[in-house]
Amino acid sequence: MTTTLSERVSQSAFDGSMLRVVLLMDLHEGTQQQFFEAYEQLRHDIASVPGHISDQLCQSFENPSQWLITSEWESAPQYLAWVNSEHHAEQVKPLGACARAMRPLKFTVLRETGRGYGQADRPATARLQQTPRLGAGIVRHALTFTVKPGSEKEVASILSSYTSPEARVDDHTRLCRTSLFMHGNRVVRTVEVQGDLMTALRHVSEQPGVRAAEEALNPHLEKDRNLNDPESARMFFMRAALPAVHHIAAPEPESAEVQRHALFYPAKPGCGAALAKFLARQDEAAARNPGSPVRSSSIFQRDDIVVRLIDVRGPFDAEPDTTFGVSGPRKAAVLDRLTARAGRRSSTAGHTMNLITDRRAPAES
Repeated sequence: MTTTLSERVSQSAFDGSMLRVVLLMDLHEGTQQQFFEAYEQLRHDIASVPGHISDQLCQSFENPSQWLITSEWESAPQYLAWVNSEHHAEQVKPLGACARAMRPLKFTVLRETGRGYGQADRPATARLQQTPRLGAGIVRHALTFTVKPGSEKEVASILSSYTSPEARVDDHTRLCRTSLFMHGNRVVRTVEVQGDLMTALRHVSEQPGVRAAEEALNPHLEKDRNLNDPESARMFFMRAALPAVHHIAAPEPESAEVQRHALFYPAKPGCGAALAKFLARQDEAAARNPGSPVRSSSIFQRDDIVVRLIDVRGPFDAEPDTTFGVSGPRKAAVLDRLTARAGRRSSTAGHTMNLITDRRAPAES
């Protein structure tokens, strides 16, 4: 069968579509008024954030402890710049203190009917997603944190020896793959989940083997955390989140032999989003070439940290420009201008992360 571009899986935060963010919250008993007052403060702060268009606060008429916050943004990168900032982490602390559970959902806007609230005030740059994207029902997410220099060898041992949790979470959610990499004292853990990401992460965190490994990591972390304190744990994982901003994959036969690698691209201050977008365009171009060794690519970005997770067919260094994301005239020079490590454009060595463990869930019978 001939592979066409429309058959390729492609998900991206860089298509310019408006973003609708939905936050479902279940509050502790008796905190409704406290939560409402915290939201009132937050909504005034967020009104001046670049890219923010509007928001709504809704309370369930069936259960007063259930609330819904929706917000509309010009584009996904503008929202991600705010939600991943240290300022945001401090802003939402009062909301988090009221919540028993929170579930954020993000959607690009594909179609609209009628004239909804606030449409007349939208900026001219806000536009709808043009066509539906294809996907395999897989959610990709990553966490990154740093450990104390000198502890890298022991940390690698801890990360490679933990007991894998049961892949099946429930009838709708399944852990598909977990890959762990290190670059110096930076750790990156990527996960692939079929179904609901939050349900899967909660399932993983409750496993005794995983808990033991996380506790063993605590003395080595550069930033302290207490997993027995819900607020401390929530803030740590909020700051460690490394969202997937782009993914593209070409169909491959079951027998295809590909190897997983990760590349770390530290951006110059303020250039993280531009660097991620540049790499996304490179991977889109590579995907149009049936002979490209890069068969899938996921780009994760937070602030000026960019990680590119790739599945490569054949030798890793067979086509270094494509593998590194600089195929084409002057592309290496562009990458040099965006990264904090100029002069390494001819080699992936300074950016390649060390694979610690790569675990796939067994196929379901």
